[in-house]
Amino acid sequence: FLISFLRKMLARLLAKRHVDASIQSFVKSLVNILLTILLIIAVIGKLGVETTSFAALLASAGVAIGMALSGNLQNFAGGLIVLLFRPFKVGDWIESQGVSGTVREIQIFHTILTTADNKVIYIPNGALSSGTVTNYSREDTRRVDWVIGVEYGENYDKVESTVRRIISEDSRILNTPEPFVALHALDASSVNVVIRVWVKSGDYWGVYFDMNKTIYTAVSYTH
Repeated sequence: FLISFLRKMLARLLAKRHVDASIQSFVKSLVNILLTILLIIAVIGKLGVETTSFAALLASAGVAIGMALSGNLQNFAGGLIVLLFRPFKVGDWIESQGVSGTVREIQIFHTILTTADNKVIYIPNGALSSGTVTNYSREDTRRVDWVIGVEYGENYDKVESTVRRIISEDSRILNTPEPFVALHALDASSVNVVIRVWVKSGDYWGVYFDMNKTIYTAVSYTH
């Protein structure tokens, strides 16, 4: 009961002080574990077991447990590194260890991600702190790329003007940096045209899929 009360009080205090959500989840997870350990020691003492001898036993056992749980200690240190250097925070969309998703919580041993199809993934903090992490939410803008193929003999100037007209009609596409359209490669069966535009990070997938359909329809129509 006391642990539950202290956890709720800590949560209210952190929220009142507007502490970052990443730090809130880490601190609450850490405090819960520490208080539970203290509770176990208090109960053992209340049962009449000598706490000094128990503490010595706990210390010797702690060495063995520490060696067995060296991976978890690495994950704990990794969590501190993540909070210190902040390569990502709660709410960011990241990719690491072959998975991607929105950061839901940063706990003392694991970071919890929610994927686009609503799966929950636990990634060890040690791997996150020492591995490659791609943060798609850190910057305000992102570049969207397409490579489209048109048949040989097609009027390239006509294709380019059609693409630029489509780009100008989408208000989500930014004018700075300027959209880029160029002949990309002479492939075996098509002439490939590369298109690059910049959008706000939140508009990335909407623009990508909408423009796929619009460009396909327009190029097919011109053909």
